Amino acid sequence: MESQATNYQANSEKQAPPSSVIGAFILRQYLLIGIGISCLLAYFFPNVAKHGGIIHAEYSILYGAVAIIFLISGLSIAKEKLILQLLNYRVHILVQGISFLVVPAIMVAFVQLIYTSDHGRRIDEAVLAGYILVACLPTTISSNVAMTREAGGDDAVALMEVLVANMLGPFVTPGWTVTLLPKSPSFDLWRHADSDLDSLYRQVFQSLGLSVLIPLVLGQVIRWTWPQQAKHVVETFHFSKISGCCLILLTWTGFSTCFATQALESMTKETIILVVFFNIGLYLFLTAICYFLCRPPTFLMSNRFISRIFRRLPPVETIAVCFCGPAKTTGLGIPMLYAMYKSNDVSLNARMSVPVILYTTEQIFSAHFMVHLFRAWLRKLRKKEEASSRNVELDCGYVVTNPLPT
Repeated sequence: MESQATNYQANSEKQAPPSSVIGAFILRQYLLIGIGISCLLAYFFPNVAKHGGIIHAEYSILYGAVAIIFLISGLSIAKEKLILQLLNYRVHILVQGISFLVVPAIMVAFVQLIYTSDHGRRIDEAVLAGYILVACLPTTISSNVAMTREAGGDDAVALMEVLVANMLGPFVTPGWTVTLLPKSPSFDLWRHADSDLDSLYRQVFQSLGLSVLIPLVLGQVIRWTWPQQAKHVVETFHFSKISGCCLILLTWTGFSTCFATQALESMTKETIILVVFFNIGLYLFLTAICYFLCRPPTFLMSNRFISRIFRRLPPVETIAVCFCGPAKTTGLGIPMLYAMYKSNDVSLNARMSVPVILYTTEQIFSAHFMVHLFRAWLRKLRKKEEASSRNVELDCGYVVTNPLPT
């Protein structure tokens, strides 16, 4: 009887009510569900969260949501960790090299291939020019840190690379974009950018200060002053979920701006299909390249020359690089586009902005799946380490308890 009661209790625990199962599923997949809802809201009500819309998303979301993400980072990351990553020059060179050299080189090759093979000119040249701009942008400010933290990576690495990239970006992106445009006369409209970018520099560094640096410093001050209380609040209120909700808001404003410009309606279906699927494929391809550069195969590392240039990064740093390398920022991308091409037609700029908006939005969608892959990878590595440490303990015990005969 006692065993039957125990079995009944175990079965009742296993058979959870449907409402709790659904609730658990929503909590696990809240980011994906939120992105879907934000896309629907943006489609039916684009004027609410577009740039300059009803809620002025360029301030309320692009400042507010990003500031919350970096306030959480300041509360969560130890000061010593930040200083250590600030001096990590190898990771700086790797991430910025991927962002400003490797990604543009790959994008130029893809754009050239698409343009030369498109004999019927069904793909909009403005979209191809937009992809060159996307490739030359720095890494995104918000999603890198949040996704790295969700995946179990080193968010201090992501934070430092975001700061470095977005300080370099305003100076690198304009000239690099114009230089890498295809030499065909079809791209002459974008070859001569406006040179007066002073207002853009002010806007970018003001945004960086208000939405990144001040919240980060404030979070660090709170952490230094009340370390135990800060740790308790971060763990109790699941601040990582709050960062995810901020990413959903950023996706909402990105889609709203895209639908509000009606740029998609003016494009051919071939262009729309290319943009939607090319973005996902490109992001995954660039993530694979980042992983390869962070952790080259062991047979390559046996070469003395290669081993001097490349060193295998720890798994947590690898995750941060894999999120920072392929990602691009819409916060700098859209202001940069309109500042560089003020004299161009509004509809032309709207079509050029489509790759910027959709790539930066789809990267959040793709990164959500990468979070699960990286979590599984970390679990696998930890199990392997635990197994090897147990083997070492057994070997040591054998040596001690069974000495060799003399």
